[in-house]
Amino acid sequence: MKKVITLCLFAFALLLGSQTMVAQNSKLELMKEINAAANKKTEALRKYVKLNNEQRDEIYEALKVYGQNRANVADKPINEEDDAKIEQQLNDKVQAILSEEQFERYKTFVAENE
Repeated sequence: MKKVITLCLFAFALLLGSQTMVAQNSKLELMKEINAAANKKTEALRKYVKLNNEQRDEIYEALKVYGQNRANVADKPINEEDDAKIEQQLNDKVQAILSEEQFERYKTFVAENE
């Protein structure tokens, strides 16, 4: 009887462990997608806005944070206020990184690629 109970507990522990792994894998996949999208947009911006290496790295980080924030909001019902807040955070961060001329080119790039 002890062996049966032990076997059941072991099987239950394996089941819980596999569910945790599935959740972690889906989160890792989402992070990979966010990083890939941030990388792709950063490279396009690097060419269009003519970013230096330091600006490129900072823009990449800003786009990653933006993607993560959008993913967090995507789990909830869409709220225009939250959406606008996330967009404004990205614009503020990008404006702080870029010069005025570069920021104007950035706005043009965003308008063309929406």
